[in-house]
Amino acid sequence: MSEHSITVTVNGEQEHLTVPASMTLLELLRHAERLVLTGTKNGCSAGECGACTVLMNGEPVNACMVLAVEADGAEVVTVEGLVQDGQLDLVQQAFMEEGAVQCGFCTPGMLISARALLTRTPHPTEEQIREALVGNLCRCTGYTRIVQAIQKASHGIGRDG
Repeated sequence: MSEHSITVTVNGEQEHLTVPASMTLLELLRHAERLVLTGTKNGCSAGECGACTVLMNGEPVNACMVLAVEADGAEVVTVEGLVQDGQLDLVQQAFMEEGAVQCGFCTPGMLISARALLTRTPHPTEEQIREALVGNLCRCTGYTRIVQAIQKASHGIGRDG
């Protein structure tokens, strides 16, 4: 099996890694010796559930469907990277305040998709929020509180209450 040297920036830290050609970005993030970022979840390994959603060059992608070698030169942000200077991202804070988490398995992907949406569209409509979450499946919540949390974050509410 061939191996490739890649350079990828993960949560602001540049990493130089040697990876097998068949390794996915999800496997790299969760299992590479120096990374071990387990917030990104492996739900289906088929790009269907969104639990593995990360930002790659600012766009949400299913990490289970991207080969690690495709991330060479890319900037990747995982759920762990949403925290800045010890402060939760507004979407993280709003999810907590709105009780938008039940089992929590889908939450990392939901948070990343929400962050991508709010970066593109700072004040989305409910329809835009629901459309942005189409690739993220939740079996517990029914999405109502998730949508409410994203609406709250879009109004800048969360950090100060």
